[in-house]
Amino acid sequence: MLTSIRPDRDAVALAVSGLLGGLLLWLLGLHTQGGRPFSASWVTLVPLTAMASAELLRRNAPRTALAVGTLALVADQFTRGSLATILMFTDVMYAAVLYGTPAAARRLPPATLLVTVASTIGFLAWFRKPEALLIGLVIGLVSFIPALTGVSVRSHRTAADAARLAAAQTARLAEMDRTQAVIAERARMARELHDMVANHLSAVAIHSTAALSIDEPETSRNALKVIRENSVEGLAEMRRLIGLLREGGKDDAPAAAPTLAALDTLVEQTNANGASGGLVCTLEDTRDRGAEALPTPVELAAYRIVQESLTNALKHAAPGPVVVRLGRSGELLTVEVTSVFGSRTGPTAPGSGAGLVGMRERVALLGGTFGAGAEPGGDGAKTWRVRAELPVREREMRE
Repeated sequence: MLTSIRPDRDAVALAVSGLLGGLLLWLLGLHTQGGRPFSASWVTLVPLTAMASAELLRRNAPRTALAVGTLALVADQFTRGSLATILMFTDVMYAAVLYGTPAAARRLPPATLLVTVASTIGFLAWFRKPEALLIGLVIGLVSFIPALTGVSVRSHRTAADAARLAAAQTARLAEMDRTQAVIAERARMARELHDMVANHLSAVAIHSTAALSIDEPETSRNALKVIRENSVEGLAEMRRLIGLLREGGKDDAPAAAPTLAALDTLVEQTNANGASGGLVCTLEDTRDRGAEALPTPVELAAYRIVQESLTNALKHAAPGPVVVRLGRSGELLTVEVTSVFGSRTGPTAPGSGAGLVGMRERVALLGGTFGAGAEPGGDGAKTWRVRAELPVREREMRE
C-alpha cells in the first residue's frame, strides 16, 4: 500500500521545482497582490508549501491533490500571493483530469467553466468595471484551460491505447491465421505426397515381393519391368511436386495438375500393376462429352480419389473387377470405385490408413460428401465401395 502512494519522479521534480521557484520569488519580494488580511511576507510560504505537497499526489491520488490544491489556492488569495502557487495549481488541475477517474474527467471541465463564468459575472457585478473581466480571464486560465487540456491529452492517450490494443489483436489474429495456413498447407502437401507416391510404391512392393518369392526368369523380368516403370513415374511425380514447392526454380511455369482426362492412363497402369493379382480395371464415364470444364480443384480431387482407390484395390482387393465410374447429376460430380472385398493369395502391400483420411479431407474442403466401406454383393461376395460427390460450382465450395 505504501508503494502505491509513493510519488513518482515527475511529481517530485514538479513539487521541488515549484517550491524552489516560489522561494526564489519570495526572496526577491515578488508577489502577485497586496493589501491582504495576512500581509506578512512569510505567510505566503504556507499555501506555497501546501501546493507543493499537492503536486506530490498529482498522479497517485489526483482527487486528494485537487482538494489540497484548491484549499491552498484559496488560502493564497488571503496572503500577498505567489505566482508559483498559481502555476502549480494549473498542473494539479491538469493532472486531476488526466489521471483521475473517467467521471472526474467528464465533470471537471464543465464545472471549471461554470466557475469561470459565474466568477466573471459576479466580479463584474461587484466592481462594475470592465477590468473585472480580467479576473474571470485569470480564473479561466488557471482552472478551465488546464482541465480542457487534460481532457484532450486523455482522449489522445485513450485513442492510442485502443490503437495499440487493436494492433496487438490484429497481430495475434494474423499469427493464428498464419499458423492455420501452415497446418493446412502441411496437410495438403501430405495428401499430395501420399496420393502421388503410394500408388507407385505399392506396385513396386508387390512386384518386388513376387520377384523374390517366385523363382521364374520370365516372372522376375516382368516384375522388374513394372518396378522400373513405377519408379520412373514416381520420380516424375516427385519432381513435379518439388517444382511446385520450390521458389525461384529454373522452370518458369509449374507442371499442370492431373485431371480426369488422365484416368485412362491411370486405369491402364493399374491393369499392368494388378495383372499378377487378378485385378481387371475398367472405366465407365457417363458424363456428357459436351459439358463445361470442371474447376481445377474438383478435377484434382476427383483424380486423387480415383488414384488412391485404385492403390487400395491394388494392395487389398481380392481378384476380380475394379470399376471406376464417373457421372454428373446436376451440380454434383459423382466418383465411385468398386472392387471385390476380401483377401487374395500372393504378395500384398501394407496400408498406412492415410488414404481414406486424405480422400475424406479433399471432399470436405470442397463441401462434398464421402463414403467408403464394404457392401453386400452378388453371389454372397462383398464389394468395397468408395463414393464421393463433389460440387462442380466454385461458389459452393468451402474456403
